[in-house]
This record gives sequence, C-alpha cells and structure tokens, in this order.
Amino acid sequence: MMYHVTEPHTLEEFVKKSRFISVITLCESEQDVLRELKALHVQHPHANHIAFAYRLKVDSGIIQRVHDAGEPTGTAGKPIFQHIEGKNIINVLVVVIRYFGGVKLGVGGLTRAYGNAAKKVIDSADLQSYIEMIKIHLTLDYDQFQLFEYTLKKADGQIIEQTFAGQIQLTVALPTDKMIAFSKQFSFRKCALD
Repeated sequence: MMYHVTEPHTLEEFVKKSRFISVITLCESEQDVLRELKALHVQHPHANHIAFAYRLKVDSGIIQRVHDAGEPTGTAGKPIFQHIEGKNIINVLVVVIRYFGGVKLGVGGLTRAYGNAAKKVIDSADLQSYIEMIKIHLTLDYDQFQLFEYTLKKADGQIIEQTFAGQIQLTVALPTDKMIAFSKQFSFRKCALD
C-alpha cells in the first residue's frame, strides 16, 4: 500500500545549535518540486543548506531524487529519502533546511540529524492511502447520464469536465482498479492524467 500526504507540514528543532526546519508537501510532478524548492529558497535566503528528497509516480514509473545541498555526500538527501521510501510515500517532497549553529556534527551526526528531521515531519504529517487514478473521456446520450453519475459515484470517480451539446462530452478521473468494471457499462477513451 502506498501513501500520500494531504497537506504541507513543517517542524523545527535544534541539534547542537544548528536549526533544522523540515517540510513535507504533496508534489505530483517535477515542476511542482521545482516550484516548492524555489519558494523555500526565497523564504530561507540565509540557510546554509536546503537538502531534499522526493518520490513521484508518473506515467513512465517512479521518479526519485536526493540532494545533499553541499553537505558531505550521502549525509542529507539519502537519510531523508530512506524515511520516504520506508513509509512507501508517493508524490512527496521532503526538505530539511539547516542554519549552521557553529558546531560541526560530523558525518554520523549529520546523517542522524537529517534523518531524524525527515522522520519527525513524516510521522507528524497526515498520510492517506494513495489511490491511483486514470483520466478517461466519454460521450454519452442524455438518457445515459443519470446511470453514469450513479455508477461513477459508486466507483469513487469524479467528473473533471463536462460539455452539454447534442451529446454529453465528459472527462472523468476514476480509480484504476475500478476501470474494468466501469468499462463493462460504458465505452470510453483513456488519456494520460495531467
């Protein structure tokens, strides 16, 4: 079972005079990640290090990246990522911002500090089961619409876009595990999620 975070969350702690601010937020694309990182760099222009890790589910699979932000290799991004992977969280960015307090922590101390900051913010976040959705397009006659709405609601789907003309043009999001049962009642065209 995969999980995702429902809303951003931030924690702060001090380790041997260094200030560590950990942030967890939902990101569904690398553009979301870049936007969040840019905003954090603007909010924390004097931070010594802004290390991060992320894990995203995209059409081609899973993208995961880590960044040590100038800390010794493997002491910041990797320990952050281990907690993301350990909880099987998807579409998430975890950032740990460090303001150096004058006391060097050493390789082991840095690894523990970044890992603990990530663990604490993940543990305090609201995590929900991740349900993979697929976007589909349909064209329905008006007399099919009531049954369609009922079936879609029962399948935990949602209408994203609808156009009423000679027929009804719909774009809906539907849990992938409900698609086969849904397709037995309605014919549709699959498309990539935006």
